Amino acid sequence: MSVASLPSSLSSLRSSGTLPSRCISLNNPSRSAVFMRVSVGSQIVVDDALFADYKPTSAFLFPGLGTQAVGMGKEAENVPAAAELFKKANNILGYAETCFDLLDVCINGPKGKLYSTVISQPAIYVTSLAAVELLRARCGGQQIVDSVDVTCGLSLGEYAALAFAGAFSFEDGLKLVQLRGEALQEATDAAKGAMVSIIGLDSETVQQLCDAANQEVDAADKVQIANYLCPGNYAVSGGLKGVEAVEAKAKSFKARMTVRLAVDGAFHTSFMDPAVTRLEAALAATELRTPRIPVISNVDAQPHADPDTIKKILARHVVSPVQWETTVKTLLTKGLKKSYQLGPGKVIAGIVKRMDKSAEIDNIGGL
Repeated sequence: MSVASLPSSLSSLRSSGTLPSRCISLNNPSRSAVFMRVSVGSQIVVDDALFADYKPTSAFLFPGLGTQAVGMGKEAENVPAAAELFKKANNILGYAETCFDLLDVCINGPKGKLYSTVISQPAIYVTSLAAVELLRARCGGQQIVDSVDVTCGLSLGEYAALAFAGAFSFEDGLKLVQLRGEALQEATDAAKGAMVSIIGLDSETVQQLCDAANQEVDAADKVQIANYLCPGNYAVSGGLKGVEAVEAKAKSFKARMTVRLAVDGAFHTSFMDPAVTRLEAALAATELRTPRIPVISNVDAQPHADPDTIKKILARHVVSPVQWETTVKTLLTKGLKKSYQLGPGKVIAGIVKRMDKSAEIDNIGGL
């Protein structure tokens, strides 16, 4: 079974083009426990609020850009289903034709190649979904995979979450991630930027820090909060001079420390505007389905069921701040009992534990 596989009963219905549903009136706010669709002429409209009342018990959380590191994915060598994903990726991305091996670069580097945006994004996506196969191969792993009832990913990780939830295939998700990396790299080349994590301040103070830095730079170098990660850890993104001004002023605002992120662009800001058009076109040509479980969006920290809405959100994703703090807080408040970080690094596991020391979270496939 592939990472994007559906339960057999749903899979057959998906392939026949007949989702379980019930006809409703547009004025009827009641929801189906399975899927709710409305026929408008020949068009099928999915109720986007289908998952609004979700009750999470077990979650898969996927990491984003910046978690890449030489050595990631090494465990995949010993699990055929995981290794197969890297082989598929080589063929889909055209790497096989140039004798470029994605798994080899993940494991052995060189670091400069792995850290380039166009390589790191597919590498993280594939490594994260390969981690699902690592877990599946463990004793009792299939039962864990089947028990997951909500998923989300930090920035880039949202694509792995959507693939796991069956919103699109592994292959289509990889093509989108490849294009996303290329589009973001083009935007980065056009306007150099950077990102830095601010440690030890609340979000209001970080905003004040950004405001102070912006007073010293021109419009092309302004900064903003790009990632609301967790209390005391917020990522600021923008022009290189603006980021340097933030770093210089951080101690005067009583920040404990700053950490420059291993990315080469001002992600999740208007610096990435040029990437939006390319993403919109690629998403329009990609088949998206209603996810089989809730996938929490980075843009608004809500689950969405309507494929067209998901496409619009993914296009906005690259220029919108990541609402990860709200996402994790909501999951914990709603009663999440167990979660798993799948993919490189241990950032997400650390964030969850920081927000709730008693939270149960395992790290699968991290270094």
